[in-house]
Amino acid sequence: MGLNQAEEATLDELSARIDDLRSARSRTVVAVSGYGGAGKSTLSKALVARGGSRARLRGDDFLDPVRSHQRSTDWDGVDRARLRSEVLEPFRRGERVRFRPYDWHLGALGSITELPDVEVLVVDAIGILHPDLDGCFDLAVWVDVDLATAGTRGRRRDQVAGHDHDALWTDVWLPNDRDFAARFDPVGRADLRYVPEDVAGRE
Repeated sequence: MGLNQAEEATLDELSARIDDLRSARSRTVVAVSGYGGAGKSTLSKALVARGGSRARLRGDDFLDPVRSHQRSTDWDGVDRARLRSEVLEPFRRGERVRFRPYDWHLGALGSITELPDVEVLVVDAIGILHPDLDGCFDLAVWVDVDLATAGTRGRRRDQVAGHDHDALWTDVWLPNDRDFAARFDPVGRADLRYVPEDVAGRE
């Protein structure tokens, strides 16, 4: 399904779709992806805040601190194999999920973390609408912000947080997003599109 065909959904509609899926199965996994800076975390937090036995898994927990700062055409810095084997597959089987998130201060895997016992897991990350994770998601949502706008938002967010990542955005993250989109068409893998309120109607 391509960008022009994927249905656009509001936050209420996304939440309702998740509830529909949840009523049909014991465990539901939702992917929220988009370009860096698009607003993936914000949307995921809003969906989890709607309640109904939901939890969020941060994409940063599966980003390698070194490789995620290097150029690649497949977002090699996202540890998709570990995400699938340690979290997504056991969660879907109804098992207790324990994993080691990356510790950004250590630059290595951190302490073991246990996922809450919930029915819906919302995973927000770059690079997850990829063949390596086919079959892992019951619903895939693309945060529909164009690459240039997403990059501007991401830079502004980092500056507010006191991080000087301008060179990384220019030399690594934006080119990685561009190349990943060209290779794997993550927009076409999405079931629904979501446009953040602060960018809606700008086109």
